[in-house]
Amino acid sequence: MYRFVLTRQWVCLTLIGLALVPAMIKLGYWQFHRHEHRVAQNELIAANLRAKPVPMTEVTSPGHVVPRADYWRAVTATGRYDSAHEVVVRMRTDNDDKVGVHVLTPLVLADGRAVLVDRGWVPGGDDPRAYPAVPAPPTGEVTVTGRLKADETSGGSGIKDRKGLPDRQVMLINSGRQAEYLGKPVLGGYLELTGPVPADGKPEAVAEPDHDSIGPHMAYAVQWWLFTFAVPVGWIVLVRREKRDRQAAAAAQAAASEREPVATA
Repeated sequence: MYRFVLTRQWVCLTLIGLALVPAMIKLGYWQFHRHEHRVAQNELIAANLRAKPVPMTEVTSPGHVVPRADYWRAVTATGRYDSAHEVVVRMRTDNDDKVGVHVLTPLVLADGRAVLVDRGWVPGGDDPRAYPAVPAPPTGEVTVTGRLKADETSGGSGIKDRKGLPDRQVMLINSGRQAEYLGKPVLGGYLELTGPVPADGKPEAVAEPDHDSIGPHMAYAVQWWLFTFAVPVGWIVLVRREKRDRQAAAAAQAAASEREPVATA
């Protein structure tokens, strides 16, 4: 009755279905793990943003690689801005997705070490090779508060580093490279400024990271798993339809044979 499933066409269809089932199960778990990662990251961001600020010198040091557990941690630093060694970070967007630059100014601590402070976003200007108009940092000793961020790399950020850039322009925020430029030790990572905010709002402060949205990954996981169940169900439906069609064809053929006139001698 079901011998037709052993035909070449049906064997190929069955093998395709058997290959799709584990593939879609794996894709579902991949999306589920992405959902779990997003939820964990949101919890980490929220906890670190709520935490009481601590001196940046307590959580990082020159050459230190900031671990994920310390991303966005609230930190403070006290020192004097070194505007002579200020640089801008190209191809950065503001809160409205307009392209410009971030202003990266070293803050020199009392012990001679420096902290990189991302003071925020400003427009890049008409000439991409010219140094843009950048508001001067406060003078004298200041205490700043911000979010601790890890050094940027091309692999981690997806931003391609470029050589031959104009003076005082960089693509990535990296404490090791800036330490070479400054000629003094720089604490690992950098501080994304949250206060004090300039009275005129310039540079524009970097927005707080999104930690409310969980994204569509859980919905995608459920979708892949539903597809997984749909494969065997669809196979059964097709088999039954094929059986029904074959039975109908056989019945029609038998009826046609009965209606044929019997030849007489």
